[in-house]
Amino acid sequence: MQMNDMVIVSVDDHIVEPPDLFKGHLTGDALASAPQFHTTEANTNHWTYQGKTMASAGLNAVVGRVPEEYGMEPQSLAQMRRGCWDPKARLDDMNVSGVAASMNFGSIGGFDGSACFHCAPDKDMALTHLRAYNDWHIHEWCATDPSRFIPLAILPTWDMDATVAEIKRVADLGCHAVSLTENPTKIDLPSVHSDYWEPMWKALVDNDVTTCLHIGSGNPTPIASMDTPIEAWITTMPMSIAVGASDWLQLEALLKYPELRIFLSESGIGWVPYFMERADYAHSRHKAWTNSGYGGLKPSDVFKRHFMTCFVDDAFGLQSLKHVGEDMVAFETDYPHSDALWPDVPEHLYKTLDCLTDEQIDKITHGNACRWLRHDLFKTYKREDLSVGTLREKAKATGVDTTPISTGGNAPLAEGEAKRRVTSGDIMKMMMKRQEEATEA
Repeated sequence: MQMNDMVIVSVDDHIVEPPDLFKGHLTGDALASAPQFHTTEANTNHWTYQGKTMASAGLNAVVGRVPEEYGMEPQSLAQMRRGCWDPKARLDDMNVSGVAASMNFGSIGGFDGSACFHCAPDKDMALTHLRAYNDWHIHEWCATDPSRFIPLAILPTWDMDATVAEIKRVADLGCHAVSLTENPTKIDLPSVHSDYWEPMWKALVDNDVTTCLHIGSGNPTPIASMDTPIEAWITTMPMSIAVGASDWLQLEALLKYPELRIFLSESGIGWVPYFMERADYAHSRHKAWTNSGYGGLKPSDVFKRHFMTCFVDDAFGLQSLKHVGEDMVAFETDYPHSDALWPDVPEHLYKTLDCLTDEQIDKITHGNACRWLRHDLFKTYKREDLSVGTLREKAKATGVDTTPISTGGNAPLAEGEAKRRVTSGDIMKMMMKRQEEATEA
């Protein structure tokens, strides 16, 4: 297969929500009490909701910027590519990088909504606004082109009856994926091993809905100390999902509901073969006293049945595909985060696929994702219309500008300070400073 013949679906991209998010879906008091978008005198942006101020982390929207400004830029929509928050512009950016379809996680509410709605004091109000958020995501963002955007909802998991109802409601709207925290105890809910979640497992299966667990949505990504160079932290981020994966692999619901589907979002795949090997070894050595059970299966069998993994750049993982399972791997671009390879996604991906057959390439680039997420990619388009080559020709014809963005940067080191490695503590201080500035404003 030639690079321009590939059809690419990304199962992990992100939205920076626009200011008018709620205006088309709420009125009166419900609209007035919804999360509010603000612009400060310094032209920075933030959101407020029920007494909380939410400053967006710069690393979530650096795509298209000069690499020197990745640290904590940008601080406003005006400093971002329009594709971060405008779905029509996002389609242009998808065309430039040859991406046929994309599933997007939100920002202001966290990947699963917990940073906004779950911690709100007025839960009745939060339920109204969470539902409106899902309506915006489905009826506006994804409706811009239903073949090219894959809907992803968030759930009011503080209320199990409302959660079950919302699963059915969004599934009836054609949304077959939801984003959940990998560790609900972090938001003061019972662990996933509690009976509290039983109605949700059943609702997910009954409504044919896939669960997505994004790195950092519950268990924190590991950091040795504030002196640790930030690259060390970034390096371990994908593998941090292994903690949640191991926890969820022990779910009794996986035995009760063989059709339960779980996406490990932004996980990478190179670590997976050893993870499964280790799980099998641990079970064989300790099952006599741990009372664990997998219904006569090995942990690796259960993992391969229930868990889909995905990658941005993972040549080693692809070379180990026979150990991971060619039906359980999907691709992501991570637009507009700092790992995103935009606009050169096809070039980076293609050079890692020489060890695969054309059939395997089709599975990994789009087939597995569409099957797992119940998305009909070719409902309104022919395959050739969504190939890398065709989409890039479309972008060229419409004159999509890919000129790198620069606003002078927001250096993590103090002015005049000698050049040194940027630490995790430097970035944490910058994030705290921005949060304080937003709160004061």
